[in-house]
Amino acid sequence: MPFAYPRASPASIDSPDMRRAGRDLLSLALMDARNHTLYLLALYEKALGATKIVVTQSAEVEPLAWLAGHIGWFAEFWIGRNTQRALGSNCPHEPTHLASIEPQADRWWNPQQAVPAERWTLDLPDLAATRAYLLDTLEGTLELLEKAPDEDRALYFYRLALFHEDLRGEQLITMAQTLGIALPIDALGGLPVREPLLVPATRWMLGSAPGGFAFDNEKPAHEVPVPEFEIDAQPVTWAQLVEFVDDGGYDRPELWQPQGWDWLQALAQAEGRRGPRYVDQIGVASGAVMQTRFGKPARMAGNQLAMHMSWWEADAWCRWAGRRLPTEVEWEIAAHTAVGRGFRWGDVHEWTAGTFKPWPGFSADPWEQYSLPWFGLARVLRGASFATRARMKHPKFRGFAPPARDDLFVGFRSCAA
Repeated sequence: MPFAYPRASPASIDSPDMRRAGRDLLSLALMDARNHTLYLLALYEKALGATKIVVTQSAEVEPLAWLAGHIGWFAEFWIGRNTQRALGSNCPHEPTHLASIEPQADRWWNPQQAVPAERWTLDLPDLAATRAYLLDTLEGTLELLEKAPDEDRALYFYRLALFHEDLRGEQLITMAQTLGIALPIDALGGLPVREPLLVPATRWMLGSAPGGFAFDNEKPAHEVPVPEFEIDAQPVTWAQLVEFVDDGGYDRPELWQPQGWDWLQALAQAEGRRGPRYVDQIGVASGAVMQTRFGKPARMAGNQLAMHMSWWEADAWCRWAGRRLPTEVEWEIAAHTAVGRGFRWGDVHEWTAGTFKPWPGFSADPWEQYSLPWFGLARVLRGASFATRARMKHPKFRGFAPPARDDLFVGFRSCAA
């Protein structure tokens, strides 16, 4: 993995098997996640040269002090303060809560009280105080975990807090890219380009079966018939994208869905966009691509994966190529069955064809704001990126984002019937 973590984590606590981790491994993983958060905050502090870090207000980023405090708040809210945590995923959406160790915690870090537009004007504590809160809440979490029964229901919120912190950790890295903050992260290296893979027709159990942890949008597992299909062995590369640009892909409305074309025209008028986000140069003659990574221009090799692409761009490229985006069940089957034949994933998040919807029999878990508000609005992302912790790289994980999001470490691959 290109990202330079502060120290190597034991493989046992940084693998997808953490979804079924017991108390002892979970305790180590929670400490590892908090260390990683503190490490990222230290990198921001060093890069920006301030103890109270201020970033430019944007719809795509959070105030750093808010996001850091929210990580500690989330664990305390659902574990330390939650009198019904032993119920696990059967806990009410609004359980009875004890007071926080920080009297202002809910006003500062509860996303239902501190809505996005207000987070920039809150009297948030400085980084030193936020760090202390993160350490205190972790200590409380670990003390309660030590007394919890070693079974799925009792461990549900501890696993949720772990994966929530991992999600926020990647958000911190994404924000650094958006803000042009230098972090010690290398660009993705080139990959050998393999021929597409043919996957036979099958019936597939889509989603996560009972046992261990699963996010609510992965449930319930249900069987789906899937015809034979062909899928790319790896996501689309810069060389493939340059061909699209060279053929006028960003100037041909017939390749774009109407909403996507409107999105592109708005960006073209505002910033002259005729290529993926952060691309400063995309040479149709030489094939050269220069993309800014963490504030520094970097030359992209033709066999490196194209990244920072919206769903609209991914869909337009597929139309131009006479192919289509894979459905999420096609992606999931390939990730489980075709890795031995060269199917590679985990370097960039990947757009799939589907709109983000609940599966038959869905019910929201206690953290109902995770999936519920996005159904029908977002598109499904599958896979993971170079900035994702290994324990989050699970082939059943359903990511999601609005189709215009291109600040994420996201690309796509194509498919055909």
